[in-house]
Order: sequence, then structure tokens, then C-alpha cells
Amino acid sequence: MGSTLLDVLTGVIGILLLVGLWTPVTGTLLAILEFWNACLHLTDPVSRVLLGAVGAALALLGPGAWSVDARLFGWKRVELPDRNR
Repeated sequence: MGSTLLDVLTGVIGILLLVGLWTPVTGTLLAILEFWNACLHLTDPVSRVLLGAVGAALALLGPGAWSVDARLFGWKRVELPDRNR
């Protein structure tokens, strides 16, 4: 029961990330769930740790330009100043 619930929750979070909705929150949840899942199932932890790392990276990077988050809240773009000035 618990494993099925984790798989369904991970699938829902994956769909939210694919659409680009609540990217920082869902990326963090994906990272937590996948690392937890890797601790529970020690048979193949490499793929789960990889998915957790991808979730953490997406949480830190934020949504893309074509995501639902960018349409709802605006796309944040970081402009680095030129060092030569």
C-alpha cells in the first residue's frame, strides 16, 4: 500500500513538473520523495537518486519560459552585469 501511494504521488508530481506548475515546490517534493523511496527500496537506488537530483535541480532552477508558472507569474530572468565596465 505504501509503495503504491509513493508511486502515485511521484507520478502526480512528475505531471506537475512536466506542465511546469508550481515548479519549486514540486521539484522539492520530488527530491524528498525519491530520496525517501531510495532508502526504502535498496534494490535499485541509483535511478531513484538520479530522479531526486533532477527534482532538486529543477527546484533550484525554477520554471522555464514556456511553463504554466511563467504564464501565471511571469518568467524571472537573471541578467548578469558585464565585468569589463
